[in-house]
Amino acid sequence: MATGLGALPFLFTRRILAHRLGLANAAAAGLMLSASFGLIYEGVHSGLGRTLLGVFLGLLFIQVSHRYLEGREVSFGALSGLDARKALMMVGIMTLHSFAEGVGVGVAFGGGEALGVFITLAIAVQNIPEGLAISLVLIPRGVSVLGAALWSIFSSLPQPLMAVPAYLFVEAFKPALPVGLGFAAGAMIWMVAAEILPETLREAKAEGVATVLTLAVALMVAFQILLGG
Repeated sequence: MATGLGALPFLFTRRILAHRLGLANAAAAGLMLSASFGLIYEGVHSGLGRTLLGVFLGLLFIQVSHRYLEGREVSFGALSGLDARKALMMVGIMTLHSFAEGVGVGVAFGGGEALGVFITLAIAVQNIPEGLAISLVLIPRGVSVLGAALWSIFSSLPQPLMAVPAYLFVEAFKPALPVGLGFAAGAMIWMVAAEILPETLREAKAEGVATVLTLAVALMVAFQILLGG
């Protein structure tokens, strides 16, 4: 549910952002990049090799998915064409990313209730800017604020669904966690570099894109560190 809160700012700023799609995409790219770095950092603590394997698998998966969708007639709610494909890939990647976070919640509860509650709350708070990243892509392309909030919530549904089996079979799930974290990171980094940034640079000046991207990355990384501390 916390992910849906990321759409709330657009109740007040949607009309402004409609004229600044490039900068909105730059902000989404920054949030996704910083989230990817955080996932890799967490994965390396459990296993460097498995995390890098996950990054490679995520990269391979998103490339295959992109080639499959390219040139096909794709719809996403009321969206169609290129906008629909970008929205579908954005929500799809964030949903895949939630599977790894759900496993992380379950594994954390396997280490004790206090740790589990802390990790759950930390992920819930972190989900708000992730919902913001989804909304930054969906709302300027015509999706309603309510629709963006619901799609954001949908993207996080794997978290509670994966947390329960991960808790019940914590020893079996623990080795797969860094692979899942790396997988999500690899897919998100590719999406930013191949899809979001090229379009962003066509819609806005490079100087503005670089400024918004840098600020988004810095703020999100600082947010993650403060939350972890």
